[in-house]
Amino acid sequence: MNKIVDVTDIDIFYISFDEPNMEENWADLKSKCPWAKRTHGVYGSDAAHKACAEASDTERFISVDGDNIVDPAFFDQIINFSEADVNLENSVISWCGKNSINGLVYGNGGIKCWPVEYVKNMKTHEIAEDEGSQVDFCWDLNYIQMNDAFSLVVNNDTPYQAYRAGFREGVKMSLDRGYKVDPDNFEKSLHNKNFHRLLTWMNVGEDVQNGLWAIYGARLGCYLTNLDTNFDFVNVRDFKWHTEYFENEVMPQFVGETDFCPKMKYNWDLNKLKLASTELGKTLKKKLNIDVSEMDATASKFFKKVYWNPPRMGNLVTEKDSEGRIMYKTIWQKIIN
Repeated sequence: MNKIVDVTDIDIFYISFDEPNMEENWADLKSKCPWAKRTHGVYGSDAAHKACAEASDTERFISVDGDNIVDPAFFDQIINFSEADVNLENSVISWCGKNSINGLVYGNGGIKCWPVEYVKNMKTHEIAEDEGSQVDFCWDLNYIQMNDAFSLVVNNDTPYQAYRAGFREGVKMSLDRGYKVDPDNFEKSLHNKNFHRLLTWMNVGEDVQNGLWAIYGARLGCYLTNLDTNFDFVNVRDFKWHTEYFENEVMPQFVGETDFCPKMKYNWDLNKLKLASTELGKTLKKKLNIDVSEMDATASKFFKKVYWNPPRMGNLVTEKDSEGRIMYKTIWQKIIN
């Protein structure tokens, strides 16, 4: 497999399912990348990526999720792995995405570059053979995480979209490599970065449209995963389950007249949602001994202004070629502790 990856030489697939902003985002991507292809409505994360692999004409393909707005600078990327000791045949290259709700910058929702043959043979999510691979790709695959963020993940277009985004991360960030942890030793059982991301999802975002729905979703996902013995966290991978649960269990609780979502035709009450979110926060703080607070819009804006995503200590540096395109080049250094 070629160790110099030029994104303009690779098939790019837009993967959409039910995102309320998917058509606007697809039109935006096509305006920047006319050769982009699309898969739509494929049920299951594993199946959706396999559909891309089957349709790809190149040995790798790039995936862009349906809630993404891609930075045009992404299409200037060249990555040179020639000097790196990596096996690109079973490695996923992952760029960060910046979340529109809480400002977090990490791999969640970001652009990925996949090896076709590996994707065709992987078994994750709905066809996973081990528990750790049932709800995410990252525990079973070899990820090469890049520091740059080349997309904005806009997942707050409706109350449901924001709630589901928060709920999914509330579940997944509560797990250790895909496995449940001891609630009595919650913080110490999790990867430090994932724990901090979980806290951010559960506290930050009231300054944006539907941000409180994401906060409530994250708190509910964390609560059910760690404190409700009847909840099966594997449900988090199933978008049909999410829709049914939201429509039957969540929406009826918050019917009211303070707010209205035209896309969902849903009248809801902000005060009811705020109260339920606060009560969940109190329970999580008491039962899991974690820092959950009620940050208002001003506090959320402040967090985003000062938040900085520390770069990974990797072996890739950037430079520009003669045409001004960004190139990644591997360097090897001994890091002395």
